Parts: sequence; structure tokens; C-alpha cells
Amino acid sequence: QAQLVESGGGLVQPGGSLRLSCAASGIILNLYRMAWYRQGPGKERDLVATITSDGDGNITYYVNSVQGRFTISRDNAKNTLYLQMHTLKPEDTAVYYCNAQKYGYNYWGQGTQVTVSS
Repeated sequence: QAQLVESGGGLVQPGGSLRLSCAASGIILNLYRMAWYRQGPGKERDLVATITSDGDGNITYYVNSVQGRFTISRDNAKNTLYLQMHTLKPEDTAVYYCNAQKYGYNYWGQGTQVTVSS
């Protein structure tokens, strides 16, 4: 059974950094298109960043609001997805979810809370 478990969230001051992790079991992450989404208070769940599978070239994509500040990456040996976040802003406050998609398979983690506040 596939399972995605996020970690690394927390409280950070504006301008700070965090690295989120998404550890997978039951699936091999490098075969999937992986993504980070986030859901702020009272908002819908929105896409943050994606990385295609190894077979599709590990192409990354970022929404404009995080471009240049966030980096999505994958460690195949650890079967783990990461989101490195720098220069965090209060508007980055949200629950962050990782997602794995392949040929109609769609898996979600339980989310990790990121709060950016002074």
C-alpha cells in the first residue's frame, strides 16, 4: 500500500528557511510525477512545484509566487521528495502536501504545517 509522509514543517520567521521532506513507501517515487501543494487558511489547495519522473527528464516547474525561492528535488536512494524553501514570507503559511501521480494513480500525504510569522 502506497504511503507518503511529510515532515519538516514548523514555525519560522519571515526571511527564514525550511526543508520539507516526503518519504514514500509502497511506491517508487522516481517513476511518478511528484508535486508539492499547499492550502492556506480559508483557501483552496494550490500547486506549488512539480518534478517529472526520471523517465520524463526530471523537469521542474514552479508557480510564480515561489520561483527563485523554492527548490523541488528527489533523492532516489532514499525514495524521498524534498522542498527547500528560502526567503519565506507570511503568505507562504499553509499546510504543505506532497502528491504522486502516474497513469491514473494519485497519492497524497497527510500534510505538514508551515507557519511564517514574527
